[in-house]
Amino acid sequence: MIEASCHCGAVRLQLAQAPQSVTDCNCSICRRLGVLWAYYRPDQVAIIAQPDATTPYAWGDRMLAFHHCKVCGCATHWAPLDKNAARMGINARLFDPRVLAGVQVRRLDGAETWTYFDE
Repeated sequence: MIEASCHCGAVRLQLAQAPQSVTDCNCSICRRLGVLWAYYRPDQVAIIAQPDATTPYAWGDRMLAFHHCKVCGCATHWAPLDKNAARMGINARLFDPRVLAGVQVRRLDGAETWTYFDE
C-alpha cells in the first residue's frame, strides 16, 4: 500500500501500487503548482479525509477540478468533473521520496502541443 499525505495530514490518499511514471506538465496551472502527476483510475484511489477537507478549483473548459487541502493548502489531486471519466491525477510530490526514487519523470508540453517531450 502506498500512501500520500498533504503537509498537515488532513488529506491522505491510499493506492495499491506506486506509479510507473509521473508527469511534469508545463501548463499554466501545473507549472505554478509545482506538482508531479501520477495517474490512476478513480477506483484505485482511496481518499481518506473529511468530505469538505479540500477546496476544488476548476476553470476554462471545466473538465477537471484541482483539489487543495483547506488547512495547509497543498494540491492533493485532480478529479474529472465527468464522473464516468477513467483517470484522475494524484500529486506524487505528496509521496515519500523513496516511492519515486526509480520512477520515470515524463515532461508534458501542456502549454502548447499536449505531447510529451520524450516522444
